[in-house]
Amino acid sequence: MHARPLLDLGGELLREVLRLQTPTDAVVAAFLRKHRELGVRERHALTEMVYATLRQRLALQHLAQGGAGALERRLAILAWPEGAAVLQPALSTPEQAWLAAAQRIDRATLPEKLRHNLPDWLAAALREQLGDEFWPLVHALAEQAPLDLRVNIAKAKREAVAAALAAAGIAAAPTPHSPWGLRVQGKPALHKLDVFTRGEVEVQDEGSQLLALLTDAKRGEMVVDFCAGAGGKTLALGAAMRNTGRLYAFDTSGHRLDLLKPRLARSGLSNVHPAQIAHERDERIKRLAGKIDRVLVDAPCSGLGTLRRHPDLKWRHASKSVEEFAVRQSAILAGAARLLKPGGRLVYATCSLLRAENEDVAQAFSAAQGGDFEPVPALQALEAARVVDAAALVSGDCLRLWPQRHQTDGFFAAVWQRR
Repeated sequence: MHARPLLDLGGELLREVLRLQTPTDAVVAAFLRKHRELGVRERHALTEMVYATLRQRLALQHLAQGGAGALERRLAILAWPEGAAVLQPALSTPEQAWLAAAQRIDRATLPEKLRHNLPDWLAAALREQLGDEFWPLVHALAEQAPLDLRVNIAKAKREAVAAALAAAGIAAAPTPHSPWGLRVQGKPALHKLDVFTRGEVEVQDEGSQLLALLTDAKRGEMVVDFCAGAGGKTLALGAAMRNTGRLYAFDTSGHRLDLLKPRLARSGLSNVHPAQIAHERDERIKRLAGKIDRVLVDAPCSGLGTLRRHPDLKWRHASKSVEEFAVRQSAILAGAARLLKPGGRLVYATCSLLRAENEDVAQAFSAAQGGDFEPVPALQALEAARVVDAAALVSGDCLRLWPQRHQTDGFFAAVWQRR
């Protein structure tokens, strides 16, 4: 496609994305389905342009002020991957002059707000938590996340999968901490590989794998993934159980559970039982109360630990929505805790960076339980699961993962044992 119509499409796509009414990945996917005439390179360029705009939105809006025409067009020009040289034939003479001037500006001299590209409420919360480590986090969030795979240990060994990937020309190295993980260079078409179609690997961030390892599901147990979603951690738990016992995948969204079905079929697991529930007090929960060995509560949250993958979240949330999440998380955690039998393990997790959704919720739960649940140090649980260099992953008694420290998404987890 020629530069002019491609740039026009870029502006049209950004207009839809910047409404911030729908998750960006869904907007981009729908747009690309609508424009099937686009080639692979053009689809990639449009997608990367959108995510670069969301990551640098405040800075790019500032730089765009000197130009003319639709704002979305100017943003697309500034955020075009590998510079806008490919767009030069589509730019007017005034646009070329404006772009040259914008490119001469040293972004390191811009005000802090334009350099960190975070809403004020979020920047303030992260500064308070991190102090001098705030800027390393900012730089990490501006980067693309690595591609991590989880080896399905019910079907294959990590070494064999790594060898198969190498034979296909894909470099993969063991993840630093998870004994199940491989980190892959670039963005290969995994869905075309035999190791993927055979269910030997799933795409899963190393941090997410560590949540399943903390749960420590064992052969023959009854286990619940309380907020299963599309089932990434469900499948990890089922494999850890060696396809024995009974694993319930609960979620309030039937649509998300539907996404689990093809993954479950590939995995070869027969011990997984997906079920949609109405809420944390659903009758299914009541019938299982006091019978479950392990419960993982990967609670609905702001998702701000995934900003490398979903930069729109920082613009779609506000401090009030975080407060609302915390109330909901507390209710879900209390409901899920009823499932456990004495000696059972409870894991509360989020992919949020914020203390309000993490430590504060965990501490409130412990206080409300009156000693019925004893905290389990995350270091102890991780070392028992043979996690490498587990001490680097904990803060106090909890798992705390940060993109700038661990090259994972941001995750939190607290662990208890029922007395």
